[in-house]
Amino acid sequence: MRLAARTLVGICTSVGLLAGPAAAQQSITVAAFPAVDEIVRAALPAWQQLHPTVAVKVVSRELNDHHTAMTTALSTAVYLPDVMALEVGYLGRFAQGAGLEDLARPPYELRRYQARFVPYAFEQASTPAGAVLAVPTDIGPGTLLYRQDLLAKAGLGEANLTGSWEGYVAAGVKIKAATGAYLLAHARDMKDILIRTGIQPGEGMYFDKDSRPLVTTARFVRAFELARAVRQQKLDARVTAWSSDWSEGFKRGGVATQMSGAWLAGHLNNWLAPSTRGLWRAAQLPEGAFAAYGGTFFAIPRLADAANKPLAWQFIQLMTLNRARQLAAFKSQDAFPALLETYDDAFFDEPLAFLGGQRARRDWRTAAGQIRAVQVHKQDAFAREVIDTELDKVLERGKAIDRALADAQRLLQQRALR
Repeated sequence: MRLAARTLVGICTSVGLLAGPAAAQQSITVAAFPAVDEIVRAALPAWQQLHPTVAVKVVSRELNDHHTAMTTALSTAVYLPDVMALEVGYLGRFAQGAGLEDLARPPYELRRYQARFVPYAFEQASTPAGAVLAVPTDIGPGTLLYRQDLLAKAGLGEANLTGSWEGYVAAGVKIKAATGAYLLAHARDMKDILIRTGIQPGEGMYFDKDSRPLVTTARFVRAFELARAVRQQKLDARVTAWSSDWSEGFKRGGVATQMSGAWLAGHLNNWLAPSTRGLWRAAQLPEGAFAAYGGTFFAIPRLADAANKPLAWQFIQLMTLNRARQLAAFKSQDAFPALLETYDDAFFDEPLAFLGGQRARRDWRTAAGQIRAVQVHKQDAFAREVIDTELDKVLERGKAIDRALADAQRLLQQRALR
């Protein structure tokens, strides 16, 4: 799940749970970010039934602040939580160090539960050496959300968007001519999806298994070319995700499509653009592509209090292997479950009023089964910044694509093994 900036917590907050009037004899700390913190708090009554004398303290920070704090805690062994939530985009910086417990080893033996999880999500937390450093709790199957009313005004249908990426851009030209709406919020969105497609087994998004950068491959060249085509034809609103202009574009019908994780439909419905309910539809990504946007994991710091580790593991099991808790998170926070045994629930078949009664969760479930695992790397976050910077130079200054990617390749080669 990729969580928005609407619930930012400026300072750490905590919630304790005590059973009855007596003080708890033991407590564990769970560090999380919005809205994972809310999912954790909602699970506390179930935890209380299992462990009535064990309190749970929830420490919540904004997404980036949380991961910065976790990095510091792991490197200094100070203020370590017993359980930490990790967003997949940050997982790489933790997965190649020695700061997290290997959950494949006793007493955890997580691999005995592997078949119960969406395959690609489980593999993302696995290392080439066979360690498993975190447990997936939610995922983000990629989807194409589009305004049905704007397409109709342009005389287009869903197939015009999904047949090919070039066709998608061509449809954007017609949409803008007929309605004035932009195809995309930002040309960077085109790059973001295309670098997620065509990844070969054993590869990461930016690096191969030997830490060699992949950013001059055909995957990145095509992503940059199509992003440039979007900008040259003035098909993007040039607004960044989670900004006020971004949300206004959705509210006012100024942006016709958005590629993201399935969770975005819930955000649009609940707070981003509820007035547009019924106007949106969801489709699989163009050209038969399948990709993931976001996902959350739970991990145990290796140097956390040893006395609390059995309880930490039991708490993670409650959050990730309990069907009822996984479905509760899905229904309340649009946290698409990583637990496969939830996928036969009737909730997947319910029509979504925001999507005009479409039963879109079925398609998202299908996408979840088609997504390939992408190996994470400790420099993924840095690589993303480098690629975004080079794309901006292409879009804003006319820098040649081959030169931009070659410059990115050199910089990532220097940084890869640090």
